[in-house]
Amino acid sequence: MAAGEVHSGRYRRVPPEGGWGLLVGVGMAMMFVVTLGSLPSFGLMFGDFLTDLGEETSAIALITSCFFSALSFAGLFTNTLMKKTSCRTVGLIGAVSYIIGSMMTIFVRSTNELLISFAVFQGAGFGLMIPVSYTTFNAYFVEKRVVMMSVAQTLIGLGTMFYPIFIQRSMDAFGFRGCMAVLAAINSHTLLAMLVMHPVQWHMRRVPLEYDPVPTSAPVAVAASDEKPPKTEDDFQELPAGQGLSQRNAKLRGSRRASSIPGLGNWSGPVVVSDSTERDTKPATKWQILVDFLDLTLLKDPIYVNIVLGISFALYSDLAFFTLQPMYLFMLALSKTDVSLIIAIGAGADLISRIFLAISSTCLNIKARYVYLAGALFTIVARFAFLCVFDFYGMAIVTAIMGFLRTWIHVPLPLVFSEHLPQERFPSGYGLFMFLQGNITFAIGPIVGYIRDVTGSYNVSFHVLTLVMALCVIPWFFEICYIRLKRKARTPELGHVTIPMIQETKA
Repeated sequence: MAAGEVHSGRYRRVPPEGGWGLLVGVGMAMMFVVTLGSLPSFGLMFGDFLTDLGEETSAIALITSCFFSALSFAGLFTNTLMKKTSCRTVGLIGAVSYIIGSMMTIFVRSTNELLISFAVFQGAGFGLMIPVSYTTFNAYFVEKRVVMMSVAQTLIGLGTMFYPIFIQRSMDAFGFRGCMAVLAAINSHTLLAMLVMHPVQWHMRRVPLEYDPVPTSAPVAVAASDEKPPKTEDDFQELPAGQGLSQRNAKLRGSRRASSIPGLGNWSGPVVVSDSTERDTKPATKWQILVDFLDLTLLKDPIYVNIVLGISFALYSDLAFFTLQPMYLFMLALSKTDVSLIIAIGAGADLISRIFLAISSTCLNIKARYVYLAGALFTIVARFAFLCVFDFYGMAIVTAIMGFLRTWIHVPLPLVFSEHLPQERFPSGYGLFMFLQGNITFAIGPIVGYIRDVTGSYNVSFHVLTLVMALCVIPWFFEICYIRLKRKARTPELGHVTIPMIQETKA
């Protein structure tokens, strides 16, 4: 029985796989369009404003670093907030924070004010809305999750493709502050997106049971519709975590499914670390409270740590690169119209890549982590080509290639974690990742801006960002090779142990 199903007499309640879930998918796409669309267009929006203040690259690096730091702290507290209030309420809090920050940008006069409005308020709001959107979407769709996630990703790509062109035309028509007012009105749609994140229990479907839930060893009785049938192994997923290790293990066995890009959004993965609920009943110390709050036991898993570090470096490298790209293009004497068109071409290639990924996922069974690794590797190659072209058409072609590969870094991101973690540990595992990723970004973010200001060269900054991307590729490659070699080495040993056992049984 799939996760989320609940027995109720002769019926069981299952996710709607449509209905209100369609609005949830549209709301998730709407939220990501208005939030992600502004990040690669940051240079278009605030480039002239920061130049007039005498601050350019260093300010952009600092603000974007603080943005992701605020995002990470908000994501860290999301799991705790969801335990105290509803998922939808947390999303509404994030939407209000994001809207307040958008309105504050209309009146900014200094870098510090932009830091507070864009980085703190908008970053924290975005950090609250991300887990809410993923959690609600996955609750509504199980069997149709692949199709619906593909549709949502296509809508996101379509919206972000036109975002830079829209920003440039708004800047030309209304000026800087008028454009900020228009964007604030658009960003207010995040409130509507979070309003449609209804709890899935409001829209569950009732379907007849296809088997008798009563154990065969017990007397067979027909349960009335308002009675609860005896618990089976599948029902352990509805039990509280404190019911015992054996019930938890049964729950984990029932919740695992093969996960790959075709299983977009599926939850699976081996349990390689112990949960905080499995410790004894001794009074919790302050350190244990901190461990439980952050779910730090996940850090005992070296593969999880390698995943977190690799994705953190890759995300920072990608976002910082595309944030600095408009300023670099302006330095090459390209017009604002040409720059906005190049950014739009990259977003269009991103959309095509999302469609390609969705179609190919129906016939290819590839792990999300391998897709992510390939995207990071080919991005490194494309960046070297980027620094070898200087005209509009060359830039458009290379940006399109990088935009196509960018999808392979962003779309499989949550799936990399869902492949490795069980379903019930995904919120805490993803929240811990957001916390660590934000702090890593905050720590290394200003370094690139400092290098640009000291050397006066964008090329050096781009090479540093490419090196940061390599910090994802190299450790992942060595880990995958090590695990494969270890498995091959263990195969003959397992075969040697198994054969005598079979012979002894026959004897």
